[in-house]
Amino acid sequence: GLPPEITVFERGWLSANNILFIGQRDTALVDTGYCSHAEQTVALVQGGLQGRALDRILNTHLHSDHCGGNAALQQAWPGAETAIPPGQAAHVRHWDAYALSYTPTGQQCPRFRFDTLLQPDTTTLLGDRPWQVHAAPGHDTHSVVLFEPHNRILISADALWENGFGVVFPELEGDSAFADVAATLDVIEHLAPRTVIPGHGPVFTDAARALDGARRRLDGFARNPAKHALYAAKVLLKYKLLEWQQIALADLLAWARATPYFGMLHARHFADQAEAEWLHSLADDLVRSGAAVRQGEWLHNA
Repeated sequence: GLPPEITVFERGWLSANNILFIGQRDTALVDTGYCSHAEQTVALVQGGLQGRALDRILNTHLHSDHCGGNAALQQAWPGAETAIPPGQAAHVRHWDAYALSYTPTGQQCPRFRFDTLLQPDTTTLLGDRPWQVHAAPGHDTHSVVLFEPHNRILISADALWENGFGVVFPELEGDSAFADVAATLDVIEHLAPRTVIPGHGPVFTDAARALDGARRRLDGFARNPAKHALYAAKVLLKYKLLEWQQIALADLLAWARATPYFGMLHARHFADQAEAEWLHSLADDLVRSGAAVRQGEWLHNA
């Protein structure tokens, strides 16, 4: 189990899990969920703090589901110091929604500020214990994971879930990053965590099994990048459906056509199919897999 100073708010898939630390000296929250859940995030944190202030906000990486609550938390606790990994600091400072992936993925993230950097190969005090900051490229080039060696607890973000890992976004942009995923899995194996707090899904203890499954999945993607591209396209579509809950199919397809990642994925991997036909087939796949329900012209989240 986790020590009493750590509370994990397990949030599902639209919002990443939030990890609250209540130390004797200060309080901290790692990852803040998606913006459409921001009010709920503030309420959860307020409840967990029991009257104390939130002193620090940390992000493992800057995907919209991990930092979308930053702005609301900064408003609720103006004194909170916000720490982000260094790789995209300039994009946050000058707020480049394209470079930060929000525009290309068709996701939203209210502008927030940062005060300090979460540098790999340093330690940061959370809940009165030093946590190691490790670079964890792959899913996101600039991501970090956090490790507490005394209790061997890992905050793995989207580098490792109980079943798999997050979409390898750099691969979608034409950079080769499957090797980075493999290297990050090796780092995690070397740390040998006893408890893993993933970015999504429940806390788990069998890291070896999760690593084995992740490596098999990675091997399948590396051998067949189009399989990964298809998975990514469906994840982006499902993610938007999670946000909307229901949408007319025509509106969903119009959104996808206006969202740069879909055009990029289509052009790079599925150009033999007409784009409209390909997008329709993605929606059909979501229905077939039970991730969505179709009623007439409407698609509902399932």
